Amino acid sequence: GLPGTRADFLVLHRGITHSLVGAVVEIIGLTLLIGLGWRGARWILSRHARTVAVPAWNWLALGIAAAVLSHLYMDWQGSYGWRPFLPWNGTWYYLDWVAIVDPFFWLVPLVALAWGAERHWTPLAAVLAVGGTITFFVARAHDVVATWLLVVYAIACVVAAIGWTRYWFGPVGRQRAAAFALLVLVLYTGAQAVVADTRKRTIQQAAERRFGAGASWAALTNVGRPFTWESIYASTDTVAGDDWRLARHLRARQVQRAITQTRDGQAMAQFARFLAAEVDTSGATVYLWDARYARGSRDGWAVVKVRLE
Repeated sequence: GLPGTRADFLVLHRGITHSLVGAVVEIIGLTLLIGLGWRGARWILSRHARTVAVPAWNWLALGIAAAVLSHLYMDWQGSYGWRPFLPWNGTWYYLDWVAIVDPFFWLVPLVALAWGAERHWTPLAAVLAVGGTITFFVARAHDVVATWLLVVYAIACVVAAIGWTRYWFGPVGRQRAAAFALLVLVLYTGAQAVVADTRKRTIQQAAERRFGAGASWAALTNVGRPFTWESIYASTDTVAGDDWRLARHLRARQVQRAITQTRDGQAMAQFARFLAAEVDTSGATVYLWDARYARGSRDGWAVVKVRLE
């Protein structure tokens, strides 16, 4: 597994490196590192009578900024969440539009890269290696992937092959290929956002009917099933879905002690969107979990076990 404890993961994953402050530092640092490295390579090659094109600082910074900020945006558009205002504010924000794993966000840019590349075995081999890996995992998860997604994925692969062989785009048109891929993803994401908005209103109404005006709720994205969302509702004492219901036990003395006085408990409390707990019969151990990813379980990456002394 990853180094560190589970509490470390919950606190550090999508932490300061994924904040707006972190993004500024990363953009500046990467621009300097890559820009100076590129210019150093040009100087070395020039001593051997070879030349290399070096991008202007402003274009390099713009490209790196687009890469970093688009990464943060894609984190925000899912149901896992994003903490943009660290280190001053650890509040999580969620758009609940697109699942954390979506094969089209891998396939569409890959097709654009293939269409804009030279028709040579080297770039083709790289595309086939990456595309084959994506296809392997999609096929492996066929039992949880929507049937229509598998069909569209297969059609997209066929279209990609036809476009490559017929030279719809090439090195000269690689910018148009990239723009086309970006447009496809924007439309795809926008369509999910529109459908999600309707679904959220329905879930909010259901939450208020079940638990009153103060109920919390969410429309959780489903991996492998775009345009579908799982309902989750909560009151102070209960968290529930359409076909399940759990007591949260957050008012129990042991639970309050765990989430306020222990490092593991504090880590889970700051991470969990729908925190729930269970106290074992001895009263010496508290299990904390985020009901988005664990429901009544005593094991799993979204479960923390706190032993009270």
